[in-house]
Formats: sequence, structure tokens, C-alpha cells
Amino acid sequence: MDLHESKDEVSLRAEVRAFVAENLPSDIREKVLGLRRVGRDDYLRWQHILHAKGWGAVSWPKEYGGTGWNAIYRNIFDEECHIGGAPRQIPMGLTMLAPVLMRFGTEEQRRTYLPRIITMEDWWCQGYSEPGAGSDLASLKCRAERKGDNYIIDGQKTWTTYAQWANWIFCLVRTSNEDRPQRGISFVLVDMKTPGITVQPIKTLDQGHDINSVFFDKVEVPVANRVGDEGAGWEIAKFLLGHERTGIAGLGLCKRLLRQVRTQAGRQRFRGRSLIEHDRFRDRVALLEMEVTAHEWAMRRLMSLEGADAGAVASVLKIRGSEIQQEATALLLQSAGPYALPYLPEALELGWSGETAGGEDINALAPAYFDFRKSTIYGGTSEVQKTIIAKSILG
Repeated sequence: MDLHESKDEVSLRAEVRAFVAENLPSDIREKVLGLRRVGRDDYLRWQHILHAKGWGAVSWPKEYGGTGWNAIYRNIFDEECHIGGAPRQIPMGLTMLAPVLMRFGTEEQRRTYLPRIITMEDWWCQGYSEPGAGSDLASLKCRAERKGDNYIIDGQKTWTTYAQWANWIFCLVRTSNEDRPQRGISFVLVDMKTPGITVQPIKTLDQGHDINSVFFDKVEVPVANRVGDEGAGWEIAKFLLGHERTGIAGLGLCKRLLRQVRTQAGRQRFRGRSLIEHDRFRDRVALLEMEVTAHEWAMRRLMSLEGADAGAVASVLKIRGSEIQQEATALLLQSAGPYALPYLPEALELGWSGETAGGEDINALAPAYFDFRKSTIYGGTSEVQKTIIAKSILG
């Protein structure tokens, strides 16, 4: 593993940095760096800009319209986009479903869905968790009964991110109750416009609306929309979760949050000095920086094994990445002191002209802190990841 970047890697980093600086719309950058709400149109605009450049799917092979970049190039792109204030590319289609279609889908499915993912003509959401089956997906109950050339789906999915914006959802459904629970699960693609689907918003602590419950009432889905064999959903789900967990590890996001901690701690004053000048707070920032550096080395070790199955390593990275993100947002919140207490949800909207205690930027720190509490839950809780590590690595 070489921690030094090659000449080509240095060149790519400079190219991506310059492109983001010149092409990312200023209003989107202001929202992202100010921890304000990013809307559907913002995500679409940025994806269209990247697609026009040829960078719409940096993790895809060239044959499907991607860049064909290796893991190190992809990481450089991710870092520079995050540090430059770009919103994340929505992962549900690009880095979760797309690899599944490339690995398990039919040629017809790849030809139909992949081009519409890269342009975001189709916005995908993920239907895995249920009220009684989150971390324990094997106990899911959303039922798909086969009738001729269709499945009839009944049940509920929850914590479904951006379901209110999505026009497609990929779901794990139970197609059999025979044998082990894992063997009765199938992976299907469902058009959100199909009659019988209801989306119910779930408001979070910051009064935002990112997640939802999705209800299926006798929803007809063609059998042709199943990916892989009937009953093969469990293996497909594990394959997809490996990609999701590595994405949650988010080295670029960790680095951006670290920068924001330094900036905020340098700006806030306590007893006549900036917060970063106080030994105890500076020590915590230094510890966070060491954790980010160690996380980067772990990511690079995985990247050096290009093509290898991430396996339990994805769980290790997911735990560390999510914990770093939580620690960074906790430091941001603490740096604001008592000014973090008053909170106006409307101040998270760009262009809001009112006043908040300590300024608009500080107003955003409390909801950011609460929002990142869920990072150790989604994609599989830290407890689940530790169980995977114990079974796979420790034996």
C-alpha cells in the first residue's frame, strides 16, 4: 500500500478541484457548507453537470457509461467534491442498485434502467427496513404473492430515504415462508406510480422530511421486475449492503467536517481567545484529525485491493466513518456553546432573512448534530457490524 499519490493522481485531484470550483452552482455550495437543506432540484442539477462532464458515474465501468476509474481515483473525486461543497450524489441508484443490476440483472434490465439512473431520470429509493425488521432483515414480512406473470405485494417499508421524490423503489419482499427465512426473500423493482402505493412522511428532530413509510396494498408488479432468481434476494441484499456501508464510511465527508470543525473553533471565542487556542478543545480536534487520518489509511488499504470483496472490512469502515461523523458534529455543536440552543427550522432554508442567536450558521449546528445520530444506525447498526466482524474475522 502506497500512501503517496502518483503524478496522475495529483493531476486528477487538481482537475476535479478546479471543476468543482468553476461549475458547482454557488447557491448549492452555500447550502452544503452552511449545513442547510439541499433540495431535489439541487441534487438533480449537480448530477446533470457531472454527467455532462462524463463524471456522472465514476464507479461504473465504461461499457455502462461510467469512467472506469479505479478505487483511488474514485476516492479522489469523492474527497474533492465533498471538500468543495458539492452535495453527495444520491447513492440509491448509482452505487447501490446499479452494481446489483450489473452483477445479477438481465441484459434487458441493464439496458432499461442503467441509462436512466446516470441521468437521474429515475430517482430510486430503497425498500429494506420494516417496522419489525430493520437490523434483522431476515424477519421481514412484506409479502409478494405470485399470480401468473405478476407479484401482488402487501406490506410496509419504513425509514425510506427520499421516497417522496423517488419514482422507483427496489424492495426486498418475502416470496416464500418455507425453509430458512433468508431463502424466502426476493429482490424486486417497483414503479412508485403503481396503484396501491402510499408514501407517508416521517418528520425528524430538525423538522426535516428525508425519510418516509411506504405502504403497499395489493400492488401488482411484473415478475420481469425481479432481479435474480426467486429466493435469491438475501445474497443480493448482502452484496448491495457492502457497497452501501463503504459509501457511508465517507472519507470525503469526514474530511469536510474536520475542516468545518477547525473553522468554527477558530471563529468562536471563549474567555478572550479563540476556542482552538484552548488546550482541551484543541486536543479533541487533534484526536479527531488523527482518527480521520487512520480512517484514510484503512480506506487506502482496501483500495489497494482493487476488485477484492470488501466483506467484513466494509463493516469496519462503516463503524469508523459514522463515528467520526458523529464526533465532528458533536464538536461543531459544542463550539457554539449556548448559541446552539435556540433553533429555527426555517433558518435552514437558503435566503431566509430573519435573525438567529449567534448567526444562521450556528443555528444549523444543532440539527446537523441530531441528523448524524442516525449514521450509526442506517446501513446496519454498529452492533450488527460488530457481529459481522466477529463472525467473519475473529471466527
